[in-house]
Formats: sequence, structure tokens, C-alpha cells
Amino acid sequence: MNNSDQNYVKWFRNAAPYINAHRGKTVVLMFGGEAVSHPNFANIIHDISLLRSLGVKLVVVHGARPQIEDRINQRNITENVVNNVRVTDSETLVAVTDAVGSLRLHIEALLSTGLVNSPMHGSQIRVSTGNFVIAKPMGVRNGIDYKYTGSVRRIDSDGINMQLDYGSIVLLSPMGYSPTGEVFNLALEDVATQTAIALKADKLIAFTEDDGLIDKSGQLIRSCSVRTVKTLLDVDDDHVRQLLLRSIIQSGENGVERCHCVSYQSETALLQELFTRDGAGTLIAKDHQELIATATIDDVAGILELIQPLEEEGVLVKRSRELLEMEIDYFTVLKKEDVIIACAALYPYPEANTGELACVVIDPDYRKGNRGERIIKAIEFNAKDQGLTSLFVLTTVSGHWFREQGFIETSLERLPEGKKQMYNFQRNSKVFMKDI
Repeated sequence: MNNSDQNYVKWFRNAAPYINAHRGKTVVLMFGGEAVSHPNFANIIHDISLLRSLGVKLVVVHGARPQIEDRINQRNITENVVNNVRVTDSETLVAVTDAVGSLRLHIEALLSTGLVNSPMHGSQIRVSTGNFVIAKPMGVRNGIDYKYTGSVRRIDSDGINMQLDYGSIVLLSPMGYSPTGEVFNLALEDVATQTAIALKADKLIAFTEDDGLIDKSGQLIRSCSVRTVKTLLDVDDDHVRQLLLRSIIQSGENGVERCHCVSYQSETALLQELFTRDGAGTLIAKDHQELIATATIDDVAGILELIQPLEEEGVLVKRSRELLEMEIDYFTVLKKEDVIIACAALYPYPEANTGELACVVIDPDYRKGNRGERIIKAIEFNAKDQGLTSLFVLTTVSGHWFREQGFIETSLERLPEGKKQMYNFQRNSKVFMKDI
């Protein structure tokens, strides 16, 4: 077996846990008309087909802004945009339905591809479209009648779930229907957000021009909370990106656990984001009432109270208040209503590109949730920000739990020199390590 074959097998094995985790989950994918026009869109279609074949329940929501603008220009229709919202009169509505209908048929055709030499050979993907989006008119606002421009009134979640259970990909367009038989022009972001919320989707994935969400300094944000996304609203005045940010915020605040932003220009971004540890774009997690934060001097008393029982049992090495005060910057805490219910510390060894995960403690009353996993994830992100590539932990009684978190038992020789010299042979702690 050559190196490329070995790398493929290794990647496939590493992807297996993510494949299992996504099977049966409901995912809403949203992309604008710009993505459909991009040369990479065929690869996105192939990856959507692959996700469905892996058991992911998919709802695909497409936009059509550039295509609508093209139709309007072709018909010499005067555009009427007020407060960044298109006023859709009867003449404009014809252009909208033409653009959206053509685009939907194009996407359906791509999803139906099954040539022998194509990645979708034998996939037999069913695509379901229908009147799943019930709309209402925006009406008159500040004296402006928006006519056939509308907003989502309700999503037929029962109808969509029936199609998903049948094995179909549900394709939704940025148009909705009223009980009175009218058609309304809707925003892609409104349809995708309301669909994700109504279906209680596990994920909302947005395709963007950038690699993901970009911070104030122009750097890609790898992972953040909905709370962080709110801060981006103040620094990004692009209307379309504002719609995206508000879609993520609304979804996260209404039950969608995870949102992702990936680039529609990347050939690998979607699969890399879902099936690799580091991802490719931005992961946005729903805010929890419990807050993870870097510890401050005011947290010393709470940490001491939390770790004292384990120190008395000999599970943890005893720390004095003075030592903890000196090392407080190394600690991360999880708080519930300002009470510390979990903590962990990261001691970096930059010369060896590794760091020690230490003093991982969860209050006994809160050990049934995923709080341990959350605080370790926070430590991992902190370690990556410092340029570290691995973490190690010394433990006498919690080896099995650390194995569940991806740590592998290793030898004392793998420790950095500074830690080897401090190793306590009387405690005889086992060494576990994890690449990050």
C-alpha cells in the first residue's frame, strides 16, 4: 500500500466518528444565487448527494438575487429598493418567478445526475419541492407598500419531515404562498432560518464567499458562540452579510445547536467542516446559560472550594491559595449563575509544542451533562491559539474518561523535559496524550 492509500485509510478511519454522529440528523443548507453560478457548485452538489447517502436528512434552501437582477435588467424594469428591501410589484414578480423557477429546475437537474463517470452514479437521489413555505406580505411600512415582497408566516414542518423520512432531499426556493393563493418574493435567509427553527434542525450550514465569518482584524473565526456573532453586527455594514449574521443569531437563539459557515468557492469545505476535527470554516455554537471564561483572581475562592474534596481524596495534587493566585491565568472556568461548577488548567510547554491539561474538575451535581467535554474543548481552542499541537494529562483514576475524550495512553518519555523532571513517581500517574 503506497502513502496516498495509507493517508486515505487513515482519513477515513478518523472520519468514521463524524459519519456516525451525523447519520439521521436534520441539516438545513443555504446558499445564494452567487454560489449556484460559481464553477465549484457542481462539487457542492456532489457533496450534498454524498451527505444524503450517509443518512443525513437534508433541506436545501437556495437564493436567486443575482439571477433576479439579471431578469430585471433584461426586461428594462426599474428597480425599486427601499431600505435594502426590493419592492416587488406585479412586473417585478414575473422576473422573480422566472429567475427562481429556472434556478430551481437547474438545481433539481444537477441533483438528478447519475452518469456512470460522475460522483453521483447510482445515488438515485429523490428531490422534493412543494408549497412548504406559507408566506405573508410585508405590507406597508413607513408609507412604502412592498406589494409582493413578503416574509415567512409558517413552515409546513410535517410535510417536510414526511419527505425527509421518505429519503428525499427537500429543495426550497425563496418564494412562499399565501392561503389566498398569492405568491410572495422572500429572502433566502428568512426561509432558511424559519425552516431550521421549525424542523428543530441539528445544523444550519451557510455557504458564503469568504472561508467563514471574519473578525474585526480580517482573520477567519474558527469557532465562536452566538454571543460573538452579535458583536460582528456592529462592524459589518454589508447588507447581505448582516442578513447572514442575523440568520445565525435567530437560529441559535431558537434551538438550532450548531451553525456553520463555509466557502462555496472551496472544493472541500463542506466535507472538511463536517468530517474532520479542525473543519474548514466557522462553527457557531448555541449560547448556553452556563458561561465558559478565563479565570480571574476573583475566581480563586470558587476554584478552591470546587477542587478541595478531590485534593483530600488524593485524586488531585494539593494547591495552596497562594499558588492558585499565581497560576490563575492558566485556568478556565465554567460558571452557572456566577457559581463555578467546573474548571481546568492549561500549562503550556511551547518548546515542545504541547501543553498540560490539569485540574479538570466538575461539580458532582453537574457531571451528567457534557460539561467536561465543553471545558476540554475550550482548553483545546486555547492551546491551538498558542500554537500548541498536542495536550497531555497525568491522572491516577480518570484514565478511562480521558480515553473517551480522545486521549491515548503513552509513555513517560513522551512528556516534555520540564515535566519529566517534575514527575512524582510516588503518585505513579498514567500519561495520556491527544493531538489537537
